[in-house]
Amino acid sequence: MFTFPLRAAFLVAAMLPALAAAASLTLDQALDLAVRRSDATHAARAGVAGANETARAAGQLSDPTLRLGVDNLPMTGGDRFSTTRESMTMKRIGIGQEWVSADKRAARQAAAEAVAIRESVSLLAAAGDVRMQTAQAYLDVYFAGEALKLATQTEHHLHEELEAAKGRLSSAAGSSQDVLALASARGIAEDDTADVLQQERGARVALERWVGVAADELAAPSGLTNGGEASYVANHPAVLAARRGTEVARQEAAVAAANRKPNWSWEVSYGQRSGYSDMLSVGVSIPLPVAPAQRQDRDTAAKLALVEKAEANLVEATRTASAEFQRLASDAQRLAQRAERYQSSVVAPAQQRTAVALAGYRSNQVSLTTLFEARHAEVDAQRKLLSLQRDLAKVRAQLAFTPLLPGDAQ
Repeated sequence: MFTFPLRAAFLVAAMLPALAAAASLTLDQALDLAVRRSDATHAARAGVAGANETARAAGQLSDPTLRLGVDNLPMTGGDRFSTTRESMTMKRIGIGQEWVSADKRAARQAAAEAVAIRESVSLLAAAGDVRMQTAQAYLDVYFAGEALKLATQTEHHLHEELEAAKGRLSSAAGSSQDVLALASARGIAEDDTADVLQQERGARVALERWVGVAADELAAPSGLTNGGEASYVANHPAVLAARRGTEVARQEAAVAAANRKPNWSWEVSYGQRSGYSDMLSVGVSIPLPVAPAQRQDRDTAAKLALVEKAEANLVEATRTASAEFQRLASDAQRLAQRAERYQSSVVAPAQQRTAVALAGYRSNQVSLTTLFEARHAEVDAQRKLLSLQRDLAKVRAQLAFTPLLPGDAQ
């Protein structure tokens, strides 16, 4: 009766270190928090527990049957409804039992255990989905935060330039057009910052939905590695589910084959008569499969067809997972190359251009328009680089968190 409170206490105790560190959250902490608090994984654990209990009961004999009765009770004449005056009337008590062979019980238990293992895959899949959703939300928040830093920095630079332009205007070294242009640019930057901030807040709400805590800072994502195509395919949710489904189908086919031999039943009863000897009866009931080709063999054939179907599904799931890995690996490689090339060939020159334009503007050698164009080009380049890095991180997260590993559900 104290299972739930104790479980809740253990859960809270396990979450305390992560809660204490909520001011700075890492990706691993976020994943751990999300899996621990997910009701989907709790439901899947309950399903596994139920399947395990069913598997334990599957190998047992059915309950015996208690039989009570009265035989040859008079219905007419002076002795009607009397259980003592007629010599043929007998009060009977007995017990019966259906006997299931050890091979059949073993086959049933193996089938139930296969179902339990399939349920454990459902638990891993639930935990894996939570980890994937949390990782994607984490990456959205992190890169939105980086974009916010960029927007805030741009706004700060424009504020400094505006103050400098006002100083030059007061000393007659500048123009009112420059001041107005900078004021307008700063207003645009402030609105841009507000837009990025709104996106960042929305991403934080989505992340908090999974982890349950608000984090002030997110560490740079790490650990987004994969074990290669073989590991990805072998531990893919669809492949694992199809593999376990195939095993379930095979065990159910074995049960159907074992059921071709009928179960015998035995019964022992004791009969009591008034004034006469008591009676002991022993009986055995044996079902007669008069047409196995039309019934039992068809049941077995149906189960074998399901095995063939499950095996085909497994092959198809394996092919799909392999193609998925190759596509994601190709995307990750191309995005990494694009991000590296964009950094060196676009962002770095844009930063140098801004520095040159700023120096020229401060020395009255270039116009304000030139400085605006250079700074705008730099900001656009840095945003595009952030977008590439975010897309790359999300693809790597898919490669890292799509495969299901036993520790994911803990």
